[in-house]
Amino acid sequence: MIYIAAIAAIVILLLQFTDSIPMASVGGAMTIAIAYIGAALAVGIHEAWTKKRGVFGWVVNILVTFVGAVAAATLGGDSLAMLLSDGSGSLAAAGGARFSIALVGGMLITLLGAWGALWIVNRWRS
Repeated sequence: MIYIAAIAAIVILLLQFTDSIPMASVGGAMTIAIAYIGAALAVGIHEAWTKKRGVFGWVVNILVTFVGAVAAATLGGDSLAMLLSDGSGSLAAAGGARFSIALVGGMLITLLGAWGALWIVNRWRS
C-alpha cells in the first residue's frame, strides 16, 4: 500500500504543478477532495482485492475507507493548515512549497485515516 501513497502524492503534486487546481473558485477544493477520496477508495479496493473479500466485504471496505478518510482529512487537514500557516492568508493563495507540503501532508493523513479505519474493522473480522 506504500505504492498507493507514493502515487497519490505524485498525482496531487502534478495537479498543482500543472495548474489543474483552480485557485479562484470552489473548484480547487473539489479537485483536491476528489483526489483525496479517490486515493482512499483505492486503498479500500486494494485491500478487498488482495484479501479476496466477497461482495459484502467489498462494500464494507469501501464504506469504511470513505468514512476513515473523511474523518482524517477533516481533523488532520485543519491541524496541518494551522501548523503551516503564517497568518498572512490561505495556503492556496500563498502557493509554493508550503502549499505543496500541505497537499501531500493532507493526502498522507487521509490515507492514514483510511488505513486506520480498515485496520480497526479487520480486527473485528477475525
